[in-house]
Amino acid sequence: MISEDIISIPRSKIGDIGRLAYEHPDVANLAFGESDFPPPERARAALIDAVTALDTRYVDSRGRLSLRQDIARYLSGLHRFPVGEDRILVMASGMAAISVAFASVLRAGDRVVIHEPEWPNLAAAALARGACVTRIALDVDGAGGFRLNLEKLEAVLPNARAFCLNSPNNPTGWMATAEEIAAILDLCRRHRVWLISDEVYSRLTYDGAEAAPSLLDIASPRDRVMVANSVSKTWAMTGFRVGWLVVPEGARDTIGELTEATHSSVAPFSQEAARAALADTEFVSNFRSFCARGRAFTAAALTGLSGVRYRLPLGGFYLFIQVEAIQDSLELARNLAVKHKIAAAPGIAFGTAGEGYLRLCFAQSVSTLTVAMDRLRAGLESVA
Repeated sequence: MISEDIISIPRSKIGDIGRLAYEHPDVANLAFGESDFPPPERARAALIDAVTALDTRYVDSRGRLSLRQDIARYLSGLHRFPVGEDRILVMASGMAAISVAFASVLRAGDRVVIHEPEWPNLAAAALARGACVTRIALDVDGAGGFRLNLEKLEAVLPNARAFCLNSPNNPTGWMATAEEIAAILDLCRRHRVWLISDEVYSRLTYDGAEAAPSLLDIASPRDRVMVANSVSKTWAMTGFRVGWLVVPEGARDTIGELTEATHSSVAPFSQEAARAALADTEFVSNFRSFCARGRAFTAAALTGLSGVRYRLPLGGFYLFIQVEAIQDSLELARNLAVKHKIAAAPGIAFGTAGEGYLRLCFAQSVSTLTVAMDRLRAGLESVA
């Protein structure tokens, strides 16, 4: 059977709800991790100019030198220690960066530790490498908040090959403190475990800081650390497909060969758009303010709704709400999409620790959120 020859990973439950939304264009869609805020004008112009100039051919599989240099300057200005261009690989998305990071260090049978609720693609990428996944649930504080229990983490790190950290976290909005980041790095050093950090929401924080605490603030260039990021979230450029991976000193060109074998190179016109986005510092602050308004609006719209608990996220652009009356979040999400025309991501899509929750993307205009939250309230009241 052909199906027996093909590596199988779990079906995306977010995709299940997304397909329902696609089938019914009148559904208000808060299920996906993207905004209706337009990408930077200068990024769009740079892409069009590049295509017009026929900048459409293969480029260095490691990424254009000019973009690698721009990313290095951007990260060096944002974090405590400078990041050299010789540690940067340009990728065809943050997910591609995670996949290449896993491909570089994982072999069949290796064990990867991932905290959940988790973005499901992280575990899927590890499983596609033939690795085994050990999941540890984030602790819940009883009021809708989450935290990573470092004692739990230490208990599962021995003999693991890698730990994948996602902070700010999708879907919960949990964000590790600088002290927690330092403790996690120390644990991974002691157990000689690779630390792969997904930091795609690093600039979308609500505590007044320019960025979330990062491994790039404390890790040495020779640590077993790789940091993935992209333009998708910070610059609302999900469809441009440009990300990057920061790798240990001396490993860039070796890991770069995996990029060549994975997706050859990133479209040059998208790379030019990414360069323009990185230079647009005003966009980042404007988009963060836009998300903060959506965060406040979404929270206000849930006020007084019986049986719903949540904690305002410290980072990212999701509200992860617990709905006490339900046992099957996927069935609830289907019901909401079909009967109430509102798409929300089911908590079970993010692992068993997410069951009983819904994820709502609040990085939307007030007009979008007004319709969506009215429908969500009606749908939740019908199951209360």
